[in-house]
Amino acid sequence: MAIHPQTRIGHVHLTVSDLDRALAFYRDVLGFEVTTSYGQDAVFLSAGGYHHHIGLNTWAGRGAPAPAPGTTGLYHFAILLPDRKALAAAVRRVLNAGLRLEGAADHGVSEAIYLRDPDGNGVELYRDRPESDWPKEPDGGLAMYTRPLNLEKLLSEAE
Repeated sequence: MAIHPQTRIGHVHLTVSDLDRALAFYRDVLGFEVTTSYGQDAVFLSAGGYHHHIGLNTWAGRGAPAPAPGTTGLYHFAILLPDRKALAAAVRRVLNAGLRLEGAADHGVSEAIYLRDPDGNGVELYRDRPESDWPKEPDGGLAMYTRPLNLEKLLSEAE
């Protein structure tokens, strides 16, 4: 039995060690808006007035170190932007903030940029290509791939 095809993943909650530092990344660099705060312990952020897409809290992590590399846990979560221009603008803000990118890939169905938040969580910023442009196998199945993304060309489309 398959999960319903209209199922979506709606939001992510992250334990962070420093709420102000996390806000500087998610609000000030990526551009999410604060919808609700719970004192110095938690904040919820969204795009476009939704109740929240990202929850940040220090309930179990205030001052805690980032997980060690090579351990289980969150690999990354993905933030879907509506189009290439919006992706380019987001990447420009990240670079202007002096943050380092870990990768940039063309997957055929999407274009993706990879980086880490201040707590070491993997963040993917991406845009989907129109489904009609997705690469197909001869039998009609998806032919996804991973190729380098031309970052300079992408950034030329930023506002």
